Amino acid sequence: MSPSEEQQEVVYKITPVQQMVASSCGAMLTSLFVTPLDVVKIRLQSQQKPFVQGQCFLYCNGLWDHLCQCINGNVPSAAWYRKPGKFSGTMDAFVKIYRNEGLKSFWSGLPPTLIMAVPATMIYFTAYDQLKYLMGFSDCQGTKLWIPMVAGAIARVGAVTVISPLELVRTKMQSQHLSYSQIGTAVKTAIEQGGFLSLWSGLGPTVLRDVPFSCIYWLGYESLKSELTRRSGTDQPTFYQSFIAGAVAGTVAGILTLPFDVIKTHRQIELGETELSKAKTTSTWSLMKRLYKQQGKAALFSGIVPRIVKVAPACAIMISTYEYAKSYFRTYNKNKAAGITGLDLLAK
Repeated sequence: MSPSEEQQEVVYKITPVQQMVASSCGAMLTSLFVTPLDVVKIRLQSQQKPFVQGQCFLYCNGLWDHLCQCINGNVPSAAWYRKPGKFSGTMDAFVKIYRNEGLKSFWSGLPPTLIMAVPATMIYFTAYDQLKYLMGFSDCQGTKLWIPMVAGAIARVGAVTVISPLELVRTKMQSQHLSYSQIGTAVKTAIEQGGFLSLWSGLGPTVLRDVPFSCIYWLGYESLKSELTRRSGTDQPTFYQSFIAGAVAGTVAGILTLPFDVIKTHRQIELGETELSKAKTTSTWSLMKRLYKQQGKAALFSGIVPRIVKVAPACAIMISTYEYAKSYFRTYNKNKAAGITGLDLLAK
């Protein structure tokens, strides 16, 4: 590499802190746009089949799936997901919720989930970028496409490993009405009863879905991004190019990993409900056999439309915002290295 190329590499390189800021911006924006879709879906489900005490459901903020447990079964209107609505469909639900409950109702239940989802997303995207370049990947060349698959898998395992114990603690707080001062005792009791690895009791099903998804998604995204930038003659993708590549890659990955998502959803809900009932949970393999025996192969491919409607925009918004923020930091670092300030740019 020539001195000029080395200098350019230094100028355009962004720091891990900047990558974390960029990913957190993408995470917040993704949650802002995608959460209303899931809130409306849950409200429609609750209308068709009211939640009962001890029942669990998944809440998706566009970043991660979070287990929610229906505790107050005797108070129908106490929780946001149990409010009456009389909706005739998705669009009718959007209109009536906005008209009767206000705009903020579309983000009901979101703040507690962001406490874990945003840090986990920061870890995931920052680790992916760091690993990708450490392994020798080049954005300009777009070669070695096995690297995004490996980097994505490792980064995802790291992120879910970090968030899994936190999600378990959140579920225990919700199901057992624990205060923050009681968390330590609850975790200590769980370790004494099930061992240290019990803190990761729900990790297997999550890894089963998320790792294949990450491998397929990053392979597809990097391939499409490389092709789009090559055709446009640019080194870095535009917001539009990242959005399209993210949506397509997310759709393909979502379809191919749908059976894993079905298994993960059933398993996560089962784990939550056994936490309430203190019953003994079954293994993931037993769950797969039971689903196949009861409903056949179709059970593993159910819910494809709702999954794509949720996954495609989430992937598109997250990656395009992340890439746009990284582009901003590259420009900022370039100007800083050249001694150009914000006042100098305004003067031009």
